[in-house]
Amino acid sequence: MLRLFGPGCPSSPVDADDAALCLESAVWLDLLNPTNEEERLAEKVIGTNIPTREEMQEIEPSSRLYERNGAAVMTMAVLYGIDRGNPSTDPITFILTEEHLVTVRYVEPRPFVAFVQHAQADEQLTGDPVTVLIRLLDAIIDRQADELENAGRELDAISNHIFEQRTRRERRNSELRYEALMLRIGEVQRLLSRARVSSVSTSRMLSFLGATERMRNEKLHARHLRSLSDDARALDDHSDFLAENLNFLLDASLGMITLEQNFVMKIFSVVAVVLMPPTLIAGIYGMNFIHMPELAWIAGYPWSLALMLASAILPYWIARRRGWL
Repeated sequence: MLRLFGPGCPSSPVDADDAALCLESAVWLDLLNPTNEEERLAEKVIGTNIPTREEMQEIEPSSRLYERNGAAVMTMAVLYGIDRGNPSTDPITFILTEEHLVTVRYVEPRPFVAFVQHAQADEQLTGDPVTVLIRLLDAIIDRQADELENAGRELDAISNHIFEQRTRRERRNSELRYEALMLRIGEVQRLLSRARVSSVSTSRMLSFLGATERMRNEKLHARHLRSLSDDARALDDHSDFLAENLNFLLDASLGMITLEQNFVMKIFSVVAVVLMPPTLIAGIYGMNFIHMPELAWIAGYPWSLALMLASAILPYWIARRRGWL
């Protein structure tokens, strides 16, 4: 799918055959799942080859950030799929020339959706390619910051859940409780790992963009670009902090699970101690010896029952008094 943005460009996607009618006024060419015809059209406009899907997925910086034929080719990993509960990253390529910006992507992240709506409502956002690129990067970084804030709030909720005070009755459902807690920790870890990949990729792209000859001559956008670079580095630091906090919460949850298991084992140990003396007494009076004085005693049976009951109550009382139960 091909979209063209600029003065007089249509708001709806265009076919590659019809795009030539408004290419002269187009500033931003947005390729989503491009066809071969659309790629050839964009390559003709910018005068250089567009990276293939396989080339975009390469991770070495030399394959993602380079200049060719006067065009700056930059590929970065962008977050998507968070609303569907499946956060992931996918490479998006930005090709900046003197007169055009070409974006090549195979996903529909929310920053692109929001910026397309704003660009269609305000043509000043697509007045020149550098403005479009800076605004797009601004939207992407804002989205990263929002997701890291959501992850931070989720970590606070998990922390409160782990360290909240619970009664003995509430401990009965601890197994299901900790299973759900581990799943929540796993979801946050997956989001943070994807956000970390995206923020590092964004920082590298901004550093490369700021060092290009085109941006060194763009005094108007230099301050905005430096601000975005500072924001990206701050997001890197914040994601590291959240990752450390997540590791602490994971260790804390495992420790709490161990404590709960020890509590259960302590209950079994106390029950075994409580039942041991009555079992001993019952075993003694269950022996088949002829000469046992209590066998001929009228009160022998109730006496043995009372002795077993007392021997069970005494350890239970001691355990309760010591706080073992």
